[in-house]
Amino acid sequence: MGFYMNFDEIMSIADYKVRLSRIYEYFNEKKRLNHSKAARIEFLTNVRYIEIYLKPGAKILDIGAGCGEYSLYFAGNGYDVTAIELAERNYETLKSSVMPGYDLKVFNANALDLSMLKDASFDIVLVMGPLYHLAAEEDQLKCIKEARRVCKKDGKLFFAFISNDMVMMTEFANDNDYLMGDTYEHDTFKVKDFPFVFMTVDGMRGILQKAGLHSLHEVASDGLSELMVDNINQLSEEGYARYIDYHMYACEKPELLGYSNHILIVCDNA
Repeated sequence: MGFYMNFDEIMSIADYKVRLSRIYEYFNEKKRLNHSKAARIEFLTNVRYIEIYLKPGAKILDIGAGCGEYSLYFAGNGYDVTAIELAERNYETLKSSVMPGYDLKVFNANALDLSMLKDASFDIVLVMGPLYHLAAEEDQLKCIKEARRVCKKDGKLFFAFISNDMVMMTEFANDNDYLMGDTYEHDTFKVKDFPFVFMTVDGMRGILQKAGLHSLHEVASDGLSELMVDNINQLSEEGYARYIDYHMYACEKPELLGYSNHILIVCDNA
């Protein structure tokens, strides 16, 4: 409640870094992907797709790394990882979490300016957060362009988005009066872009196509898990494993793609 009471104040902050840092004073990014069985599905799914393309000695760039869930995981598995995070709280949390022996470099920097990194330096580039926050198409394209610049030719890029249409359903599931409110446009059902940017599947495809990218996979990262939190969290370990099996089977089905809060699109940097 306190976050939304400060809506106007936060939105009025001109400095993007300060505004982003204020957002993550309210959202605990460190726990988002690991606090429950249901929450873990997004991470497990994304890691599975990243590992399809990982080769020994691969260099990974994690742009918008948050508190480092992916960076720490891959550094812990012996990969050379560079993490970029702008929000101050997340950056400090990630820095303090780096274990001795990890080949993990952390920069407090903006996804729109990766000038500290050389062209074609990374085999795998993760853009798992910036497009949650960049509302202007110009900025989205600039972010994608920078990610492509530092990715090796024929390297792989991973873009995460938040699905506009599933957000409608998760909000409605938590509030029977949601559809009567003013947090979305009633004619188009476009959710207002705050505190995050919400895109339709067509919008996600469109911005990547405009950037000249070809998609290899379109993945419903967490599927219906945000609507089924209690059911999933009550599963036995065996039942959870079976649910994960089903989710992995279904997560690339086109007819189910929009029914996921988070969507991963994997592209070839050809």
